[in-house]
Amino acid sequence: MSLLSWSDTLSAGQAAGIGTLVAAARAADGVGPVSDDVALTLRPGAGASPGRSHLVAADEAGAVTGYAQLARAGDGAWEAELVVHPAHRRHGVGTRLVATLLDAVRQAAPAVPARPATLDIWAHGDSAAAAALADRAGFSRGRVLLQLRRPLAGLDGADLAEPVWPAGVTVRTFEPGKDEGRWLALNALAFASHPEQGRWTEQDLLPREAEPWFDAAGFFLAERGDDLVGFHWTKVHPVDPAPPAGAAAGPIGEVYVIGVDPARAGGGLGRALTLAGLRHLRDDRGLAAIMLYTDEDNVRAVRMYEGLGFSRYAVDTQYRATVRL
Repeated sequence: MSLLSWSDTLSAGQAAGIGTLVAAARAADGVGPVSDDVALTLRPGAGASPGRSHLVAADEAGAVTGYAQLARAGDGAWEAELVVHPAHRRHGVGTRLVATLLDAVRQAAPAVPARPATLDIWAHGDSAAAAALADRAGFSRGRVLLQLRRPLAGLDGADLAEPVWPAGVTVRTFEPGKDEGRWLALNALAFASHPEQGRWTEQDLLPREAEPWFDAAGFFLAERGDDLVGFHWTKVHPVDPAPPAGAAAGPIGEVYVIGVDPARAGGGLGRALTLAGLRHLRDDRGLAAIMLYTDEDNVRAVRMYEGLGFSRYAVDTQYRATVRL
């Protein structure tokens, strides 16, 4: 039976074991089992992340058999991600991880809570096994995140249109050390109702600027006068994290984050920014395909992306439980 332990930081051995686990799960499932937010905290020497805790399952020899991360998401709200090594599935590891997460949230809740505590767990790839585990543990299906994709060349022979910018808008690229504050302010405004993106601080932005994939030349800022009114931050994955069956795992671009000042929404700025990023990834980076994530209920965004040639490729689902004291 696997032994479970909590920690605020990971030892070098634990980080290496979790890395091996994540790679094995990706190979078996064809999808990355953790988000970027979690992956950043799993790097050797990453240190403690405020509001986040690691739950590691290991066998008697110390090999990591399962992993979960619990994060406080707000007043009484908690989020988690978990993954079980393919060789240890159907042996109760996932069930024990979920039960331990629920107990941790229950213990952290005040004696007289202002509102019921909730725990949301992401299932990357939305597998039948994850749905069954969620059902057994009393979770209900909630937020749905779509992964959309399109080729950057050869789509019905059509090229990407030249961006048409609203009157008075100019575009430049992000300058590290100068633009962080303005970008964070607009990001918070553009994603004010988003459960994750809108809460970003420098603790989220600066580690990403230090990542090998960060490229300021693919981070576009739209300004009108002295005001920052929109942005498109692109990303390049050196290896496709979930290539089509039978396809080589080459590089793929991503519409990483795109946002527009709500006061400017509906004027074509979002479409123009998207096109600018796609053309950069095709013409400057030489990529043949692009991916992005968007919430299924963001109908306006889904419609715009579909109009630009994107189609549904994969689904991530968040399951929610109300935690009883």
